[in-house]
Amino acid sequence: MLTQRPTLADQPYGAPAPNLQQAKLFRIYNYYRLVVSAVLVALLFVDPITLDARFRWQDYYQSGVITYLALNGFIALILLAGFRPSQRHIALSIALDIVVMHALLLTSTGITNGLANLVIVSVAAGNILTPSRMGTFYAALAAICSLGISAWAALAVDGHADDIVRAGSLGILYFAAAFVLQNISRRMIRSEALASSRARSLAELEQINRQIIQRMRTGILVLDRFGQVRLANAAAEELLVGTAAVQAQTPQPALVLPKPLRQGLDAWLRDPRRRLESFQPTPASPPLQANFTRLDQERGDLVLVFLEDMSKVTQQAQQMKLASLGRLTAGIAHEIRNPLGAISHAAQLMEESPSLDDGDRRMLDIIRRHSRRVNGIIENVLDLSRRRTANAELVDIPVWLQEFRRDYLQTQDDHTAPATIDLQIDADTPAARFDKSQIEQVLVNLCDNGLRYSQQQTGQRWIELATGPTEDRQRAYLDIRDAGPGITGADRAAIFEPFFTTDKSGTGLGLYLARELCEANQAHLSLVDDGQPGCRFRITFAHPGRMI
Repeated sequence: MLTQRPTLADQPYGAPAPNLQQAKLFRIYNYYRLVVSAVLVALLFVDPITLDARFRWQDYYQSGVITYLALNGFIALILLAGFRPSQRHIALSIALDIVVMHALLLTSTGITNGLANLVIVSVAAGNILTPSRMGTFYAALAAICSLGISAWAALAVDGHADDIVRAGSLGILYFAAAFVLQNISRRMIRSEALASSRARSLAELEQINRQIIQRMRTGILVLDRFGQVRLANAAAEELLVGTAAVQAQTPQPALVLPKPLRQGLDAWLRDPRRRLESFQPTPASPPLQANFTRLDQERGDLVLVFLEDMSKVTQQAQQMKLASLGRLTAGIAHEIRNPLGAISHAAQLMEESPSLDDGDRRMLDIIRRHSRRVNGIIENVLDLSRRRTANAELVDIPVWLQEFRRDYLQTQDDHTAPATIDLQIDADTPAARFDKSQIEQVLVNLCDNGLRYSQQQTGQRWIELATGPTEDRQRAYLDIRDAGPGITGADRAAIFEPFFTTDKSGTGLGLYLARELCEANQAHLSLVDDGQPGCRFRITFAHPGRMI
């Protein structure tokens, strides 16, 4: 809950320190007193011969003027040195100023002297600087002093009775000035307090909006018409370059628009009704969809860009498709498996016949192979429809990866050719949060594929597992590299689609299931093109502190 600061009018007398505006006004008032006292000292040398005839006590007057100048000069020096006066210092200074002015009036020609007009300035300054009951005290002090010196002059030095009337008029003027200025000052202080409160509220709202924009999962960019990035939130930087400046420990270079996004901006500027197709800033980035709009409809100088991760939309669409397919498969699985089992059993019986020739045996092999493939498709679709929610935990990736390698190699002992898995572990690899069983299922799939394709290409069952930190040093990645024939450019965009396969014996659901499991753990599975032989798949894990 926000609280409002007390204003100067609400502060009691003797508060520790005034605000900056009050201190600035007191500094200006002291400069005024310094100028007045300097002028009074200068007047002593203008016509000093006639002072005896006009002034009551010339020596006292001269000493008072010089002392007043010295006092104001001293106060000016300490203010320049950085001294911040308190309320008590200001009140004492104003009261002393009123007393000194009346002392000069007493030693000069009395209340008829022009110095009486300067008392009004002191009373006014006191009510501006301390608009409270102290302002009324200044007016009362000035009125009492004026009446006192006028009455004393009328009784002791044959003064005129008109001086008392003049002193009474000045007293009324002091109180009038005090009441008017107090009212004006209070209104100004309330207005200033209201403006300060609204300014703080606006600053707090701006800070809240900035934090909300920075924490949004949707990327937001503000561009000028030349494509220069004026503002980008953390999600936009992470989607475009994989590095969030908020989290990075090192200074980040200026964000440069990827070529597809820049081309899309130029096309949209020519035709605002045109919609940009999804694109990938880097091979390891998810597909992005950009939407443009004018930030300032009148001037049209700035363009607001919303970047959305299309893998989420694609994932939802695929989940809906697989959910429908899973319900369909669950409903007809037993209807398919019954004739499929009969076909497999008949093939086994036919294989035992002694009258089969080579052509018949080839036909039986085709039947058995495709029966296994159909059964595998049914099992994979059922697994997708029954996939459980990820149970994420914080994992030390180097330790976990070594354990996985040891356990996985133990399952490869029944193969004729030994399996070789090289580990490349960066000691600075940060921890990640994911479901170990699900990510291990992904690794088993990728390792099986890698060993199989490496053996087909080189005759050796070899893969490499490498882990390390991403560019922002906040997230971890895991690479799975094989020595196989690789994937052609035409097939790279479709390898994660369901039921797409280049292997005649495959179901086309392995890589799709692997990516689905990674997305369920807020990780991203991609195919990295580094110009090396074979395939290199990368799992980029989410930041352990920003998972939702």
